[in-house]
Order: sequence, then C-alpha cells, then structure tokens
Amino acid sequence: MSRPDPARLVSVFRRLALEAGDKIMEIYGAEDFEVRSKSDASPVTEADEAADALISAGLRAAFPDLPLVTEEQSDTHDQKISTFLIVDPLDGTKEFVKRRGDFTVNIAYVEDGVPVFGVVYAPAKGRLFYTAADGASVEESGDFAKDAPGATTPLRVSTPDNGALMVVASKSHRDAATDAYIGRYGVRDMTSAGSSLKFCLVATGEADLYPRLGRTMEWDTAAGDAVLRGAGGAMVRFDDHTPFTYGKPGFENPFFIAHAPGVDLKPAE
Repeated sequence: MSRPDPARLVSVFRRLALEAGDKIMEIYGAEDFEVRSKSDASPVTEADEAADALISAGLRAAFPDLPLVTEEQSDTHDQKISTFLIVDPLDGTKEFVKRRGDFTVNIAYVEDGVPVFGVVYAPAKGRLFYTAADGASVEESGDFAKDAPGATTPLRVSTPDNGALMVVASKSHRDAATDAYIGRYGVRDMTSAGSSLKFCLVATGEADLYPRLGRTMEWDTAAGDAVLRGAGGAMVRFDDHTPFTYGKPGFENPFFIAHAPGVDLKPAE
C-alpha cells in the first residue's frame, strides 16, 4: 500500500480535528450532557460519538483504501494491520465530564507500525499540534481557520538535565507505582495533565519525561506519539525500553515511557 500524499493527510487531519473540536465545544458549553458507561466502565458522552461520526466519515471519504481504527467503533478493533488510520475523537473524557479542559481530538496515520503523521487538538485550551508534511512537528497559533493554516512554531524536545528533570504524569490515572518510578529520577518539577497533551508537553520541551504504568490503547497514544517523534522525542516500552510499535493484537498498549533523548532511563523493577 503506497503512502497517501503527506500534504493531503495533514490537511484533512487538521480540518477534521478542528471541525470535531467545534462539535465537542458545543456540547461542552451546554448546561448538561449525557454520560454513559461503556462495557469496560469507561465513560462516553454524546461529544465522543458526535466527533467520532464526523471524523470517521471524513477519513473514509478522503482515504477509502486505508483501514480505519477508532475507539468508538468496536467493529474496527478486530483487524490485523500495520498501516492504518487511527482515531480517538475525544481523549480525556473524564476531564471533559469534570469540565477541566484537558481533553483532545486525536487522528493519526500509522505506517508499518510507526505513527508517522498525527494531529492533537485541545479545543478548550486553544492548542493545536501536528506533524507537517515533511514529518516535523509544529504548534499552530491564530484563529484556526479550517482551510487556511495560521502561523506555526517548530517543536523540539528539550535537552534534559538528568539531575533536574521536568516530569509530566496523568491527571486521572496517577498511582503509587508511577510515583515510585518517578521517585528514582532527579526531578526539578512535576506537572499533571490529562489526555494526549502529555506527549505534546514533552514535544514542546515543557517536560522531559512522561512514564505511563497503566492500561492504554493505541488510539490514546498514536497521534501524540507522532507529534513527539516529529519533535525529536522517543516512545519506548517500559519493560525493556525497546521501540514502541502499533498494530498490536486488540490495539492494546503495554506500559511505556515517552521522553526527550538524553534522559537516563531507569530500568523497570
């Protein structure tokens, strides 16, 4: 399967993420919205479903030959593929429900198990990150016009000081094991963030290290991982620090570490 035109991929991803963000913010601004529990007890809202319908339709129309995996459509989770589109229409649903703003729209293109292009849009935060057509990551500023990208700033990971690292961790999924692992590093400061924004904070140099010792799925990480890689960062398995890959059975992730190169990674214990 030949790679789609990168400029078209980026343009379509960006436009669909912004349109989905508009839908999400309409519902976010309402006085009340429905929240249900899925089979795994995780929450889902009408915003998840509206954004998923919009993005899925747009991707299938633009790239009909590419397999699509999306969180909200369980019939897409049984595929055995290494090159595909993958979507989390609203990552950070708990943050959305609590009206904390740390939620994102995520769309990525995975090629031979590697997330090559991705967009992460945080509509409540007014932050838009994506990989450009050349594979380098940028953050866009401006009014986010659908068909006219604004000014962009190239993203580059930090040059870390291993005696004084900036660490980012999950806002909703912190646990003792994560805190114990972080405690093995020399940490200058630590921040919490929801959703795939954590990857973007490493990509911008606002953080050096993001360990995740908890269950995630590929749609949770692919777009943020693409942005991180395009900024010179790395994503590895927690257990053996080998490269992180996509297209795994059931699209389920092992524990992982996202980091700026130069961080002296501690082994798993």
